[in-house]
Amino acid sequence: MLTGGCACGRVRYEAEGKPFNATICHCGDCRRSSGAPLVAWFSVPAAGLRFTAGTPRHFASSARAERGFCPDCGTSLTYQSRDMPEEIDIATASLDDPEKVPPQDHTWVRSQLSWIRLADDLPRHVKVR
Repeated sequence: MLTGGCACGRVRYEAEGKPFNATICHCGDCRRSSGAPLVAWFSVPAAGLRFTAGTPRHFASSARAERGFCPDCGTSLTYQSRDMPEEIDIATASLDDPEKVPPQDHTWVRSQLSWIRLADDLPRHVKVR
């Protein structure tokens, strides 16, 4: 069981199931929605995510996806593609222990900011897998 939540603590969650698609995303949508140059995500079955306190607010960040965030502090929490409703992505840094789900690759590196210098040896993908 993985647990996490937002910065202010008003939204908390539990995620069951083996995490998959642990990645660092460099796409422009992730950058704009988080205010960060890249965002680490992992996926779980959508049925395995349960909010134990508070309720995130959602917005359509594109025609294909919806993002969840804390309505009080704004912490980015989830990403869900309309094309894949059976899975949901969770912002890795929102975990109580982000070390439990290390990234396995980088995605959307075509959109990577020119001043980012990656020092790891993780696989890099032009698009998402």
